[in-house]
Amino acid sequence: MKTQLERAREGIITPQMHQVAMDENVDAEIIRDHVARGEIVILSHAARPHQKAVGIGTGLRTKVNASIGTSSDICDVEAEIRKARAAEEEGADSLMELSAGGDLDLIRRSVLANCSLPVGNVPLYQAFSEAARTYRNPSRLDPEYLFDLIERQLDDGLSFMAIHCGINRYTIERLRKQGYRYGGLVSKGGTFMVAWMDQNNRENPLYEQFDRVCALMKKYDAVLSLGNGIRAGAIHDSHDRAQMAEMIINCELAELGRDMGCQMMVEGPGHVPLDEIEANILLEKKMSGNAPYYVLGPLPLDTGAGYDHVVSAIGAAHSARYGADLVCYITPAEHLALPNEADVREGVRTTRLAVRIGDVARDPQRREREKQAAMARRDMRWDDLETLLMFPDTARAIRQSRLPGQKETCTMCGDFCAMKKGMQVFGGDISAAKTDACQTDPPSAAASA
Repeated sequence: MKTQLERAREGIITPQMHQVAMDENVDAEIIRDHVARGEIVILSHAARPHQKAVGIGTGLRTKVNASIGTSSDICDVEAEIRKARAAEEEGADSLMELSAGGDLDLIRRSVLANCSLPVGNVPLYQAFSEAARTYRNPSRLDPEYLFDLIERQLDDGLSFMAIHCGINRYTIERLRKQGYRYGGLVSKGGTFMVAWMDQNNRENPLYEQFDRVCALMKKYDAVLSLGNGIRAGAIHDSHDRAQMAEMIINCELAELGRDMGCQMMVEGPGHVPLDEIEANILLEKKMSGNAPYYVLGPLPLDTGAGYDHVVSAIGAAHSARYGADLVCYITPAEHLALPNEADVREGVRTTRLAVRIGDVARDPQRREREKQAAMARRDMRWDDLETLLMFPDTARAIRQSRLPGQKETCTMCGDFCAMKKGMQVFGGDISAAKTDACQTDPPSAAASA
């Protein structure tokens, strides 16, 4: 089976490309061209016909990923199914199933069977978890078992995988020479791979046999997301030598993978101060040949635990503004506990708002809905406003819980409603064309005089 990338290079517009074009209101030939260049990847899987294809990359809406999964402390398959459904209901574009506790094959297959989102994972989680159970030592993992596991997981229906190919002896040496870190290592898969390499005195097999990884991904036309195993876990570690070494290697591997016909995506940080987000995205785009960038958060602050979904939303809005293509949500439980269903819903909603802010800032053509919402609010057309809001159910519940004495107003201002008074002064027939002219036309010479 040829990949989306290979077919795009042959000039073929696949059904998946057509669907992405319709979803994004973009010409299908533009989608094909970007896929051929490796600037757009498409998440799909032949074994899941109920799954909607999702495009990620240049010129498309910034997508939101939700992550779920068990741990060694909390393992409830039904709870994971509920979280997967909640993520889909709240409008996530993709899902990562990151379980590390319980029957991992059962959990993955249950999630795949109970949602229609494209699903990805980190295969190192199951590999090291099962090595720990079998040998009481995750560093006894057999690389051949790892490659067999990757194929088994892909065959179940996964559309993408975060695989830590960019960790090698060179990146680890950078980490040692700089004297470790303020925030330590925060990637589970990355850290256990570093430990495996150290204990076995061997190179990372995912780096050493990168062509084999790509061959497996190509077989299922799955997207290879180059995992960020040395990402910063504190803003003081952002863009240190170890992180940059891995980013450079991942960007090189993205180019190699594309040359092999594999759909490639690069993962990014992590914890990054706000003033460094633009530079981070610029570096990834330039070094990778504009490969789609999947950012984890990012978190521009280390002291927001309990509200890290808000901290991350600020970072995500900036990331979307500067060209990130897929944002992994952060929930209120980040750094504190395994997320529950309520955390998942809050995380997806907050991140959707964040990337919408970034998309609106990046592309003025996306602002029409904002204008229509502003006009409905101005005219106190509450029913019309609801249809334009991202979360009308929440808005409706808040308003109905505190209904005003005058139905056209709200209890924020009551008798002193600015909108109502403004309509009385200026009238209600202010055309959209005149509003646009007032906002965008430069003043005439006469007006200036």
